[in-house]
Amino acid sequence: MDQARSTISKIFNGEPHSYTRFNLTQNMEGDNSQVEMKLSSDMDEEVGGNGVGDHLNHNSNRKPYVAQKLGRTPKNLCFMAAATLLIFIIGYLIGFLVHRKKEVAPTCATSVSAFQEPPVHETGAAPLMDWDDVKKLFADKISPSKFESVLSEFTSADHRAGSPGDKALANKVITKFKTYGMDTWNDEHFVKVQDPPASGYNKFVFKGTEQRPTGFLSYSATGKVNGTVLYAYYGQESDFILLRDKNINLTGRVLLVRAGKISFAEKVANAAKMNAAAVLIYPEPTDYPIGDTTELFGHVHMGSGDPYTPGFPSLNHTQFPPVKSSGLPKILAQTITAAMGTSILRQLGGQNVPQTWGGINRLGDESDVITLEVNNVLVEKEIHNVFGVIKGFVDADRYVVIGAQRDAWGPGFASSTVGTSVLVELARSISDMVKNDGFKPRRSIVFASWSAGEYGSIGATEWLEGYLTSLNMKAFSYINLDGVVGGRNGFKVAASPLMHSLIEGALKKVSTLNKAVSLFTQFGRNSWESNVYEDLKMDNAAYPFLAFSGIPSVSFRFTSGSSEYPYFGTMLDTPEKLNSLTSNDVTRLAEIASQFAGHIALRLVHDHLLGMNLTRYNNMINTHVYRINKRVKDVRRMQPQLLPKDLTMQWFFSASGAYGRAAHQLAEDVTNSNLDDIEMCRIINDRIMAVERNFLSPYVSPRESPFRHILLGSGPHTLKALSSHLDALKADDPVADADLFCNQFALATWTVQSCANSLAGDIWSLALMET
Repeated sequence: MDQARSTISKIFNGEPHSYTRFNLTQNMEGDNSQVEMKLSSDMDEEVGGNGVGDHLNHNSNRKPYVAQKLGRTPKNLCFMAAATLLIFIIGYLIGFLVHRKKEVAPTCATSVSAFQEPPVHETGAAPLMDWDDVKKLFADKISPSKFESVLSEFTSADHRAGSPGDKALANKVITKFKTYGMDTWNDEHFVKVQDPPASGYNKFVFKGTEQRPTGFLSYSATGKVNGTVLYAYYGQESDFILLRDKNINLTGRVLLVRAGKISFAEKVANAAKMNAAAVLIYPEPTDYPIGDTTELFGHVHMGSGDPYTPGFPSLNHTQFPPVKSSGLPKILAQTITAAMGTSILRQLGGQNVPQTWGGINRLGDESDVITLEVNNVLVEKEIHNVFGVIKGFVDADRYVVIGAQRDAWGPGFASSTVGTSVLVELARSISDMVKNDGFKPRRSIVFASWSAGEYGSIGATEWLEGYLTSLNMKAFSYINLDGVVGGRNGFKVAASPLMHSLIEGALKKVSTLNKAVSLFTQFGRNSWESNVYEDLKMDNAAYPFLAFSGIPSVSFRFTSGSSEYPYFGTMLDTPEKLNSLTSNDVTRLAEIASQFAGHIALRLVHDHLLGMNLTRYNNMINTHVYRINKRVKDVRRMQPQLLPKDLTMQWFFSASGAYGRAAHQLAEDVTNSNLDDIEMCRIINDRIMAVERNFLSPYVSPRESPFRHILLGSGPHTLKALSSHLDALKADDPVADADLFCNQFALATWTVQSCANSLAGDIWSLALMET
């Protein structure tokens, strides 16, 4: 080969290098490529280095050029023939080698001048960045100074759902996501909401005085009713029990209740159960120091999402069936101002209020007649949810969702602006970590900006309904950012029990306004589940993710201590009010909220295995088993004729025990897992993700009981409802139905057993566990 190179070099006048252009006709997907390649006396066969092309054909002008240079003597002709033969042989060998290399590792390039190593993509399960480094890197990205400009940019005086202001904010959010290099998309829905009349008004007349409140409650029944006023405190079930014990008939009454304690929807639903005709809700000044004339806004749908498409999404061009959510009230409901409410209360006669309610007010009697007229109108609105995603490097099709409501009744600074700003800052910070600092999350993070949250989490719920079959298999957690700053003296967290360990870890690592003190130390006081944890309520945007879709969820907020932020749902939810309430620390509190949410999200996408608390639900199930068993015994003792003699708790005990064993076995599998085994990690994570989803009862209608979770949902299928049903049977309540209880009890028992079966993993694992 050395002699051949020397001969070729002499033939070309001893020039050490020359360039020639080859036409490569590739047959890869029909593409033609032209490649410039360098022939060197220092290289053996560099032309084959990139593995492209099937054949290398020399330029046909080369032979005349050689003949001209060497002359036409016989000796030269012999050299020329020998050189030509050598070139042919070498070219053939090169072409053969290149062709073989192409078959082994084909590539396609339009211009290649030298061999380049392909980029290395991480596909293994080994950590790409140490967790302590991730925490520090993220902490350095978030600062109060960055929030000042973001809060200012997203502050808007008018951004009610579907309005031009709402759409303008959506465009700002998605523009930010694009600026951060994220893949973005939007989700369009056409939803039905109820607004106050464009012409006309809602009104009531009491003692000859007409009042026209401008606040309203969306999804109230409409029309006109006459009835006598009855004061019902906060409108909770316990309040109605006290009234019933006083032998007060609530049928046809117009109930006056305070705002607070429970949602507007729950107050109206409780009143409807008592056969009331209407509900008036006012802000008691001792609870809501917002002024005598401040109007309240809200909704009374006992559910979430568009109530005119229950269980399926409100998409354009859909032929909607004539169906409504069972959570729509059939009675009138209206908010009134504090001045209006206290004026009515002062004029009531009748009995004194129960002592536990406090004050010297009276309940009202037959002479306290009121006329209420609600003229709200149903309208269709186009709304847009907008999204951005940071894709994972190992399991990109598994993701945590971080979301915030974008719309508001008025300025909505605390209800939506702060949360949207935290969402955008989290997206910026984590995107920058991926782009510039080498952070590679294993799983993906989806950032979502919802519309129509004020009408009952409509945007979020419609998205869940539209993609339910995909989301409950791939979304492993939801983090809600609505109303994260409503004070500075308290901190509350509501979440799935699966997320308790993650929450505790974040509480211990994230500092308060006093950088030397953690959230756990200041607010948890060594027992965060007693001092910080609260139940996730239906009016929280995280609730449908958990109770409807079976996705472990968390929601948190800074509070004013024992009281709630008073300006939610009013036109006074402004930057000035929130800054006044937080001593001008909104930006610092927003930073802490970002650190808390980010700590949980990053932990979920960084670790090999999802850090869920797998045995926490076992304690809840055992508590319900104890309560139900005790009540069954009570009913058998007090009303033995109501329950079938063959009703047994044996299968419920068995299902509970099976779940406990399966949960502990899964926790043991996690402990003993090989973190370098990518496939095994994915299988275990899928089993973890199935825990929450398996608590959704498959036996209920999304129209009648959309919140299907048997432990945290709402409806007769829940374990809590079974206990309440037994209480009603024990009290010989005429509405109690023993047959209904037995049916629900059987379905709940099998739902728990099915959860245990699913946790066990493969069918052979279940068989082995049973033996």
